[in-house]
Amino acid sequence: MEELIGYCSVCGKDIYCRMGFLEGVVQEDKILMCFDCSTNFPSTGTSPPSLPADSI
Repeated sequence: MEELIGYCSVCGKDIYCRMGFLEGVVQEDKILMCFDCSTNFPSTGTSPPSLPADSI
């Protein structure tokens, strides 16, 4: 079973919950990121750059 949770705030990739496991990271400031972007933009207390709303 899978459920779309949201989109990565950096690259716009779909983030799913599959079999009870979130395939991404929720940062301390509640930003949702995919695993790839969370590695490239580690939590520094500031939000990563966001995609324009029309690109999602």
